[in-house]
Amino acid sequence: MVRHTTLWAPLALPLVIVCACAGPSATDRARALDRQGRVEQAVALLEARLDAHPDDVQARRLLVRLLGVTGDLPRARAQAEELSRQLGPSDPSPYLELGHALELAHRYDEALAAYDEAATAAPASPAGPREGGLRCARWGEVSDARPRLEEAVRRGANDAETWHALGLVRVHQGDFAAAEQAYRALAALDPHAPEAWLGLATVAVAQGDAARALAAYDELLARRPRLASAELGRAWALAKLGRRDDAARALDRAEQMGAPAVNVARQRAALAATAP
Repeated sequence: MVRHTTLWAPLALPLVIVCACAGPSATDRARALDRQGRVEQAVALLEARLDAHPDDVQARRLLVRLLGVTGDLPRARAQAEELSRQLGPSDPSPYLELGHALELAHRYDEALAAYDEAATAAPASPAGPREGGLRCARWGEVSDARPRLEEAVRRGANDAETWHALGLVRVHQGDFAAAEQAYRALAALDPHAPEAWLGLATVAVAQGDAARALAAYDELLARRPRLASAELGRAWALAKLGRRDDAARALDRAEQMGAPAVNVARQRAALAATAP
């Protein structure tokens, strides 16, 4: 029990409170060094940590990635193999970390092979096909992305990034019904996600369905009230529906929001051309 100094104490000593707060972990310090561009120091720190604590899985996972940054892929592979020994052959994590390291070294085909190996090693986990599918989508390889993302969903992936990527891939392939299904799944998962409503608007515009586009743009603007591109899309839908005055007002709002002048002018010209 800490007692307060009272008036009768012959000598008042300062009360020192010692905080036993733990400092940042080696992994946190390594991340900080990486953010500062001091990757070699981060690698040395993690290696020292693993020499003393070889069971530190988080440190080893980060080390695999940082070795990819330095381009030392042999050591990255060796650390991934050690991670696999620690976690067991059915854990996808070592293959995923190696894939990230290979990406950081710009070895994209090998990275995709690592993600596919993660999918094979853990056939019940969505992690491998999801990671491979997301990466293919970001690389613009939609025909490779779609089967992986669909497999991830089949295995239970149900997150906003996966549904958004799958919807975008299906749009690029012209499969609008399937794209709408993905975006509606995203909207059900997170009704506040603007990507869901932007995706649904994109699908509707591609199909020439102005009413559905307008409904999606209204939902999008409810979540992003200052999104000029959404107001432009709304103006297009209103014009298609014959609501010329409403379309003109939407164009005024889009202009006030900072929409590109050329786009506003183009839609105004199209609206004027349809005047009775």
